[in-house]
Amino acid sequence: MDLDEKDTATTLVEEPKVSEGTFDDYSTQRVPEAERDPMWKILMVQIGGFVCLSQFMLGAELGYGMSFRDAVLSTVIGSVILQFIAYGLGLAGQKEGLATSLLSKWSGFGTIGSAVVGLTFAISLIGWFGIQNSVFAQGIVSIVGKNANFGIVSTITGLVVTLSVIFGFKGLSWTTNISVPAFLVVLGVAIYNMMQGHTITGLVTMAAPGAAMTLSSAITMVTGNFIVGAIIMPDLTRRSRNGRDVFWICVIGTLVGELGVNVIGVLMAHAVGTSKIMPIIYQLTGMFGIALIVLSSVKVNDLNLYSASLDIVNFFKQVFHINLNRAWVTIVAGCLGTFLSVIGVIDKFSSFLTVLGVVFPPVASIMFVDYWILKRDRKSLDESRVQGKLPEDTEKFPIVTIVAWVGGSLIGYFVTWGVQSLTVIVASGLIYYVGMKLFGKKATTEKALN
Repeated sequence: MDLDEKDTATTLVEEPKVSEGTFDDYSTQRVPEAERDPMWKILMVQIGGFVCLSQFMLGAELGYGMSFRDAVLSTVIGSVILQFIAYGLGLAGQKEGLATSLLSKWSGFGTIGSAVVGLTFAISLIGWFGIQNSVFAQGIVSIVGKNANFGIVSTITGLVVTLSVIFGFKGLSWTTNISVPAFLVVLGVAIYNMMQGHTITGLVTMAAPGAAMTLSSAITMVTGNFIVGAIIMPDLTRRSRNGRDVFWICVIGTLVGELGVNVIGVLMAHAVGTSKIMPIIYQLTGMFGIALIVLSSVKVNDLNLYSASLDIVNFFKQVFHINLNRAWVTIVAGCLGTFLSVIGVIDKFSSFLTVLGVVFPPVASIMFVDYWILKRDRKSLDESRVQGKLPEDTEKFPIVTIVAWVGGSLIGYFVTWGVQSLTVIVASGLIYYVGMKLFGKKATTEKALN
């Protein structure tokens, strides 16, 4: 495409000074090279996203319905699919220094499209916040006793997590440094107690204790469990110093978190004979383990709320040209998520996951294809990056993107054979690639005239 024909005076270029503050965390700008973090700091947050109760629950579900071999195979295949997307988008985020919702503006979605993507992510992440906060509060209630009021406890826990996220990535890193070791202590105690009455050989070779689960269903569960995390990888890696760091963040995070925690969950489901995570934890570690598991859920909600705040700020920036402060957005989003937990959003968990599994994979596929294969805006990004600014040219919301997003989601909903998440990713990517090859010239002309 000929970038020289584009009008470069119509898009916002000057970024507000407020975005340079500690609390706003460069939510509508590139992260400067001087503000990038060492690999270990981001890796801890990434591992924290895997080393969590929901990942452990997934491992137990797989172990309850599958042999050890099949459970590990489904985890490996699902992880490869996830990390291919996560690494591609994470590397783009590192290179550009941009969060996912802002990066999508020059990766197939345009100004309005990126705002819609961001708002969609924000809504889902606030929902996750409400669900995780419910688990957090229920754990505390089970420890304190029946006299504890769930509504009051969930309100307090939600507000405490919200306050920690106001401080941006620094607050996120701080809670992770506490909660990840706590979760690992629980796993260590549980593994020790598990091995008192079982052998590794016996656990690995035994048949699944529950109803059989197919390999394709298991792979879909593995990929669906972290698809949003893969898409929002740039929210973390935009602070990385180089591509090598991004690679090791993805690889180590997967080995320690995705594969490591899943395998332990599989073995424990075999040992205890149930897929219910709290009975497993209680039987193997007692109330001490439940207390630490509750603590570990804090860092997952930190990440949910952190990414949601970035997305909401970008939405108002792109659509209404309003510069909101990320700290205040965090407070509002945290209060909304807390309210959802109080009114029982956790009861709609399965329906919530179904929607996420259909709506979000096309976003990852479209961004990946546009940035790494079609490279429609790479020249613009490269030139503006040298100046430390954002590109001056952009589309609004390409019709091809809308068709690929909706088409991929519908395919994911109606086509139930095979690995559904992989089907959605491939289908939406092909629709977008072919559509841009056929209508890309027209889209470029319209972009130049805006």
